[in-house]
Amino acid sequence: MVLSNSMVFGGLIHKDYAAEFKGSKKGDTITIRKPATFVVNEFLTEITVQDATESSTSLKLDKHLDVSFAVSPTQMTLDIQNFSEQLLQPAMQAFAQDIDTRIASLYTDIPYKVGTAGTAPGSLAILTALRKKMNDNKVPQKGRSLVLDTAADAKFLELDSFTEADKSGSTEAIRDAMLGRKLGYDFYMDQNVKSHTAGAGTVLIDNAAGYAKGIAAIHVDGVTAALKVGDALTIAGADYVVTVAGELSTADQDITIYPALAAAVADNAAVTLTASHAANLAFHKNAFAMASVPLELPLGTDKASLVNYNGLALRVVYGYSLTNKVDTVSIDMLCGFKTLTPELACRLLG
Repeated sequence: MVLSNSMVFGGLIHKDYAAEFKGSKKGDTITIRKPATFVVNEFLTEITVQDATESSTSLKLDKHLDVSFAVSPTQMTLDIQNFSEQLLQPAMQAFAQDIDTRIASLYTDIPYKVGTAGTAPGSLAILTALRKKMNDNKVPQKGRSLVLDTAADAKFLELDSFTEADKSGSTEAIRDAMLGRKLGYDFYMDQNVKSHTAGAGTVLIDNAAGYAKGIAAIHVDGVTAALKVGDALTIAGADYVVTVAGELSTADQDITIYPALAAAVADNAAVTLTASHAANLAFHKNAFAMASVPLELPLGTDKASLVNYNGLALRVVYGYSLTNKVDTVSIDMLCGFKTLTPELACRLLG
């Protein structure tokens, strides 16, 4: 519960705890449930029945996270409340920071963006542009969140509509610097929002025949600093992101983009590269996923337990070193992270 309540990103995304994968090891790939999505159809003469079956996707359990700490005889005499406050809560804070950082790093999968790179957002106009972008991508209204870095958080708190109780409907923004829910988003601040350092150049499509609609692997030139995974591009008004970046050869580079080209492009068509920026993220909870599976309890000790709560699975092992005469508490988690649906998220550039 302490871990769940300490996370920002981790508390806002789809989490799949699967007991049937008990015994999985680091590097294993499991199949997790992908939440069902629906579209609204206008009723005319008969209904359109949609498949309500949850789909699935693979996820690699490539993160084995651990926090282990020594416990002195004095600390072992603490009551449960003090033991939690002095030891367990800091340990769970470390887990929460690590998990949030890993989820924030998934911004590299998101091609959609609004705002000005290098300038902290802080206006109602940018929020309405963000809302339009996500509405155009048919992101469900319910379950949207917006996680800001410290600079964007500070800028929005300068707006009267966010802090004046008669406009915000709450005094929380004044008392606790909480931005609350506005324009369809639950606002959060997280120091783990990532900054992206972009490639550079006057980038152009480099293929004599151009590229047809639906092509994802393209060649570009005019590159002065290698494009990298996570670079956000605009080609003919559409948003893309670099998912695979080849080696830079003079000014030429092979890249793979997501999504595939929405329309055919000609040779020397401009590729607008988004400059370096803070990757604030607006997203629906089903944009990203975290899977946590229970680890096997170690043999040879009965001082171990599995703790499962709110999509999280932690193993706790307690031991004593006769050599060092110290007690040790070891807490670990086997987990993985994945972008499920990039269209359900958007970068708010800062």
